[in-house]
Amino acid sequence: MTICLPSPVGLVRITGTETGVTAITCLNEPDPAVAHAGPVADPVQRAFDQLADYFAGTRQVFDFPLAPVGTTFQQSVWKALLTIPFGTTLSYRTLARQLGDEKAIRAVAAANGRNPLAIVIPCHRVIGSDGSLTGYAGGLWRKQWLLEHEDALPGYKTGQMRLF
Repeated sequence: MTICLPSPVGLVRITGTETGVTAITCLNEPDPAVAHAGPVADPVQRAFDQLADYFAGTRQVFDFPLAPVGTTFQQSVWKALLTIPFGTTLSYRTLARQLGDEKAIRAVAAANGRNPLAIVIPCHRVIGSDGSLTGYAGGLWRKQWLLEHEDALPGYKTGQMRLF
């Protein structure tokens, strides 16, 4: 079941089942397959409502059921991403270190890029070690918008970004 939410980062497509949300994707253009969507599963409707609240600036934490599909390693990276608090960032290197192997930075970055639940599993909060906004499947402009929305870019214009 799928529903779309208009947002400042484009149309956000939310897909899931009765057990959880399986995908949240930012679209560059409308999805005609969703134009006449019927009833949606409760987790999908909850995701729609909570994302609308997030974009309105009234929600920082999501609590609907998630059901992303991925490898065991990808799942471990996505679970680690869920621990990054709203309004903060950390580097790919720090994330790899937290997962137990700093040398796995490329694998961590690849798993980050395959995150099927954009915004909710906050892969946008992961930045380069030098504070740069690197890599975002939805486009760097969306990553920057999301981080600015969360006030996670203090000093970004002067090149001084918080790293956590």
